Amino acid sequence: MDLNAIIENMEKGDQDAALMALQTYNKKMTQCFLFNTDEKEERERLGELVLGFLERDLKPFCQLACLETIRILSRDKNNVGPFITHIAMQTLSRHAGIAITHGNVDNEGGVVLVPVAENPDLEVIVEALKSLCNICLHNKVAVGVGQELQLIVGIAERLKQCGEDQWNHYVRFFDLRLMFLLTAQRVEVRTQLLRELRGVSLLSNHLDATLGLCWPDTFEVGRAGVEVDLDAEEPAEEPAELPPLSREKIERAMEILKILFNITYDANRREVDEEETASFRHLGAILRHCVMSTADGEDYTEEFHSHSLNLLGNLPLPCLDVLLLPKVQQGSIEYMGVNMDAVNMLLEYMEKRLDRGKKLKENLLPSLNLLTESARIHRETRKFLRMKVLPPLRDVTNLPEVGNALRNKLVRLMTNIDTDVKNCSAEFLFVLCKESVSRFIKYTGYGNAAGLLAARGLLRGGSNPGIYSEDEDSDTEEYREAKSQINPVTGRVEDEQPNPMEGMTEEQKELEAMKLVNMFDKLSRSNIIQPMMLGSDGSMTQMNSGDLRRMTDQTPQGQQLNLEP
Repeated sequence: MDLNAIIENMEKGDQDAALMALQTYNKKMTQCFLFNTDEKEERERLGELVLGFLERDLKPFCQLACLETIRILSRDKNNVGPFITHIAMQTLSRHAGIAITHGNVDNEGGVVLVPVAENPDLEVIVEALKSLCNICLHNKVAVGVGQELQLIVGIAERLKQCGEDQWNHYVRFFDLRLMFLLTAQRVEVRTQLLRELRGVSLLSNHLDATLGLCWPDTFEVGRAGVEVDLDAEEPAEEPAELPPLSREKIERAMEILKILFNITYDANRREVDEEETASFRHLGAILRHCVMSTADGEDYTEEFHSHSLNLLGNLPLPCLDVLLLPKVQQGSIEYMGVNMDAVNMLLEYMEKRLDRGKKLKENLLPSLNLLTESARIHRETRKFLRMKVLPPLRDVTNLPEVGNALRNKLVRLMTNIDTDVKNCSAEFLFVLCKESVSRFIKYTGYGNAAGLLAARGLLRGGSNPGIYSEDEDSDTEEYREAKSQINPVTGRVEDEQPNPMEGMTEEQKELEAMKLVNMFDKLSRSNIIQPMMLGSDGSMTQMNSGDLRRMTDQTPQGQQLNLEP
């Protein structure tokens, strides 16, 4: 049955004829995601007819067939015109059970928005939600209409029923997917969910219920019936290994994490009150559990951890202390009396992404930034990471960037072509060195460190003691013995090189120095290079030809420039 024949059957208005025609079309197009442009007008007409049918009192099978047809038609991003009108979106939201209407009046006289769930048929709800997701994915006008219809309120109301069994996985998943699409494209919707609907608490509770968590302590999370026995008189000698989370739970959890990321994107850059801080710390405890959990499949596990780390990076920095709060158990990684399981997992995750070497900006920086900020504000975390990343130096014969140790890999990134990757790797190592210039150069070499030091005006040395505590001397015997022979620029002991000026008179040295000045001057005038000089504040400033001449004139006779290595 071709498209025109289906339209003819629909125009007759008979439900049975329409049902048969739509079922034929749906079966034929069920796997179709690319559409023939020649039939664009016919598909638009079919969409209008199907929407008209949904306004009638239909038999359940006919209602479901109409929604399946809209789901298929809405896959075509160039043909969603019939579905983005106010009436069409309202019809679909009503069948999805998330339409809202003005209801009762609260104590302050305001209007309460009450969700309207007209149809308890879960298949109908799921098909309507899928259609809304397609439409909002492909068309920004539809997202604006969804904002006007307050779809976010209807979804939030249903999320509050997360503990009820009447909603299956697909209803819950597509509720979350639609919420993600709305918050991803509208700042106003994000603000409404965060402020009016208390989105952080709402979604944290939903994530808690989805993962099936229990709380043996305020900020200590377990998996109900698995990780912690709340009735046990004594703690277990070793923490029970957590079974992988099911695919359905992981899918819903990742949608929740993405929504939370949308609404908290600026949380670490603004003032938060006590209530928000409590909510963020509660969420942080859940996220710690997420990064310590696995999914049914390596790809799902990695994606789950990625979303969890991205969200952790949004939390206000003081809230990251929840990563260290769980009690130390036998089998845990302990350092300075603190449980370092989560920090160690973050470090391993970061190194794995670093070794992969693909899309470093997207894949590496979230975990690297998170470790940097955690180390900056938590002494125990910094010391633990320094022990792992910057152990006491023993090998002083190889360049800092040569080797397979994590320090070597990070130093190599300090000269990466991507500025963000270069800066973040340097910042991480600088923080582990307590922002001490001498210690930073010791582990990276002056050549690698110069970029960060120049940006901070620290090329003359010095440090920012900040909140860092004193550390014991970590120099090894091998380092102390070779320290005087280490080239600070390369960061290693160099082989002795012959002196290129051996045998030259002072006049010859002066002549070579002037040749060098003239070459710099010529390159500068041709705009091939821009000579720089170190300013009094420790930062780099542009040098012109007059500066070059002045430096030569001010140098004592016979000592114009020291060109010796």
